[in-house]
Amino acid sequence: MPKVLIVEDNELSRDMLSRRLRRKGYEVLVAVDGGEGVAMVKKEKPDIVLMDLSLPDMDGWYATRVLKEHEATANIPVIALTAHAMSGDREKALEAGCDDYDTKPIDLRRLLSKINRFVPDPEGGAGDPGDSRGG
Repeated sequence: MPKVLIVEDNELSRDMLSRRLRRKGYEVLVAVDGGEGVAMVKKEKPDIVLMDLSLPDMDGWYATRVLKEHEATANIPVIALTAHAMSGDREKALEAGCDDYDTKPIDLRRLLSKINRFVPDPEGGAGDPGDSRGG
């Protein structure tokens, strides 16, 4: 079962996304800020990280740089998530070390497609990867 770490400070977003991913067969871990996210990645070694960029204390930009600078965590894929998509943010996220980028509100089908580029689909790719209506 692929392990996903969601680093998200918004409780509603975090809970909704974690429920939806669990229903799709992923093991889900959560962190509420960048510092906690970095610590969890080092301890839990998830298969992928979904990193909100606007976080308190340590933002997602910096947290991603920290992860990518350490040999033990550098190869763990990070998908940046942001509700404040500005021109150039995708490029900035990739420069910070993110492996992909997605915008909020989350379109689950699109996000699952991005996740599955890096980790196996726990449902084996069969059937509908999900809808974008929430959960």
